[in-house]
Amino acid sequence: SGVVERLEGNGHQNKRLKRDADEDDAEDQNKKSPKRKIVLLMAYSGKGYHGMQRNVGSSQFKTIEDDLVSALVQSGCIPENHGEDMKKMSFQRCARTDKGVSAAGQIVSLKVRLIDDILEKINNHLPSHIRILGLKRVTGGFNSKNKCDARTYSYMLPTFAFAHKDHDVQEEVYRLDKETLEKVNKLLACYKGTHNFHNFTSQKGPRDPSAKRYIMEMYCGEPFVRENIEFAVIKVKGQSFMMHQIRKMIGLVIAIVKGYAAESIIERSWGEEKVDVPKAPGLGLVLERVHFEKYNRRFGNDGLHEPLEWTEEEEKIALFKEQYIYPTIINTEKEEKSMVNWLNTLSIHDFSSSVVGMQANNKNSKNSSDLEGSDGCDDDSD
Repeated sequence: SGVVERLEGNGHQNKRLKRDADEDDAEDQNKKSPKRKIVLLMAYSGKGYHGMQRNVGSSQFKTIEDDLVSALVQSGCIPENHGEDMKKMSFQRCARTDKGVSAAGQIVSLKVRLIDDILEKINNHLPSHIRILGLKRVTGGFNSKNKCDARTYSYMLPTFAFAHKDHDVQEEVYRLDKETLEKVNKLLACYKGTHNFHNFTSQKGPRDPSAKRYIMEMYCGEPFVRENIEFAVIKVKGQSFMMHQIRKMIGLVIAIVKGYAAESIIERSWGEEKVDVPKAPGLGLVLERVHFEKYNRRFGNDGLHEPLEWTEEEEKIALFKEQYIYPTIINTEKEEKSMVNWLNTLSIHDFSSSVVGMQANNKNSKNSSDLEGSDGCDDDSD
């Protein structure tokens, strides 16, 4: 019996030693890859996706975050249950881009295990049209949406959109002249400052304080030719944007330049009356970058954290746009002619009256550009 007791005792001891060894191995592994709050710099082509934000429990509409979360789990950055409940990893995206909208500088914040070669491993599990281009450590309480001071969007469009309605233009032959570009930029500059943009979204009334938005800059760059069609890129930087706001700001400028509406309509649209503002197609809208000036001033040079700036990644961002974003916009425009079809609807808008024509506009916008995507970037833009 004494021998049996010794054998059993040794068996229990061996089990205990094995369990202790396993726990030590797990602890060592956790020490090697501790959980930390980070931000990821993302670029993606949004065609074929129903926006950025994940709809947990709905596999019918694929989103960018579906592919991202899958890659995070497969690479070992997060446990599987964190993918099912994203709050467990404190996940937050800076901007909710909508259906079909692309991004060159999206930022998400989350807690992950800092495994070796983390970016390479995540990207290995992502499709080529979604890339993680950078990673930085941030403070434990960082939230990419709440800490964002401003967002910059771009809108790429064929320049024939600015041709006057009375001129019969061929899409591949049209070239934007200097005077028209100057007029476009003069009109875009009118948006700078704080204005009541209730007419530029369907979600706000004229006396809703949150309809007031601050635009820092808005301009159209020099045109360039791709696939025999001339394009230009409009850039807009603002604190935040409401749903469809950017597309309507651009749509109204196009209507003025083409001769459908008077310049005074911009000023009138900031008043309390309801103004018929056309909404440009979603194709061409890109989230360029998000800005964290306040955070950078406070934590960017504290010795522990880096400023959230991406100068070293600029080349990779530019390359991604050339490879995936611009070709998608150009090819889709050539195949589906979303701008051409939308321009044909401008004549049904009533820019002189604030009420007549609204129903026709609403009906038509459902048929044309609602399916293309919208500029979503904060709580207002669901």
